[in-house]
Amino acid sequence: MPNFRGTRFTNAHETLIWASKDKNSKYIFNYQSLKCFNDDLQMRSTWNLPICNGNERLKQKGQKVHSTQKPESLLHRIILASTNKNDFILDPFLGSGTTAVVAKKLGRNFCGIEKDKLYFEAATKRIKNSKIIKDEYLDTIQNNRSKPRIPFGSLVELGVIKPGTEIYDQKKKINAKIMIDGSIKYQKSEGSIHKVAAKILGAESCNGWTFWHYKSGKTLKPIDELRERLRPKN
Repeated sequence: MPNFRGTRFTNAHETLIWASKDKNSKYIFNYQSLKCFNDDLQMRSTWNLPICNGNERLKQKGQKVHSTQKPESLLHRIILASTNKNDFILDPFLGSGTTAVVAKKLGRNFCGIEKDKLYFEAATKRIKNSKIIKDEYLDTIQNNRSKPRIPFGSLVELGVIKPGTEIYDQKKKINAKIMIDGSIKYQKSEGSIHKVAAKILGAESCNGWTFWHYKSGKTLKPIDELRERLRPKN
């Protein structure tokens, strides 16, 4: 934000207020989508995004239509983080229409309010010319917390995968065997799918669901696919 008053440190950020109506309101936070969006790293609370410029910047007779037009990249991240497909988004100060444009592209419903006629007309035209992304590309990764928890042992006791079955790393250089209690054995190591995988990698932790694979015909598939088969039934 610009420094409107006085001489001081240059403002290097704007603050987003992320809140719910009351203690009983359930907010949305698409943690898994943001993590995937950020190369499998948890999204930080400070974002460095370029200001709106180039073809995205609305101009009339060579002059900027709106002095503080927000970049679409900013709204893309905000909407991705806090809403789902077909949710309703309100922007009571629509300005150049960035919120509505990105909401439309991402398959969200929207409503905007703007009293300045110049801004309103520019936003209306911009919204009309924007196109929604095809519905088949609007799916996002479901948060793990919203999925029912299924222990690896459940796959064993339900017969989805049998004791004695060999499981492998993705390159099939390492193989372990499944025990009746859902533990696995690899050489002298034994324990959960996560613990053994972490020990092999020399890491503090590891997601065994994606590390270990099983044979399906002539191909290897992650054991996580077996877990997904059980989720609809739950």
